[in-house]
Amino acid sequence: MFFFSRYPSSTILRNYFPDVKFNKANTAQLVKWFSNFREFFYIQMEKFARQHLAEGVRNAEDILVDSDSEIFRALNSHYNRNNQLEIPASFCFVIQATLREFFKAIQEGKDMDPSWKKAIYKIIARMDDQIPEYFKSIQWMESLETNI
Repeated sequence: MFFFSRYPSSTILRNYFPDVKFNKANTAQLVKWFSNFREFFYIQMEKFARQHLAEGVRNAEDILVDSDSEIFRALNSHYNRNNQLEIPASFCFVIQATLREFFKAIQEGKDMDPSWKKAIYKIIARMDDQIPEYFKSIQWMESLETNI
């Protein structure tokens, strides 16, 4: 799901896990998992943005991300360890846009402000895609298990 939505609401999560009897505790746990997913994502963005700056990249537009990019492979191996999921093409765009935003912010010295990432988070939150309906199917999960 993270490939489609970095900021799902608890309502969306409930819709995509129909077999779960939601309560306050497990809803909070799911929301926390997505928070952890985002934290890893943003740590990687900052790391790679700083790496690009150290390598002498001057323009954010020179940063291009595709499925062969090191950052894409790092994220894919973290979120999709067994390569069971087909990654949407839009995820490369989200990575690239996020990486460029981090790059520009660091380049402009905005990282000296303790809340410098908040503006980036707002931009990225607007990039969430519609989560495919097949995620709602219990059979979809079973099909992944048989394809391992």
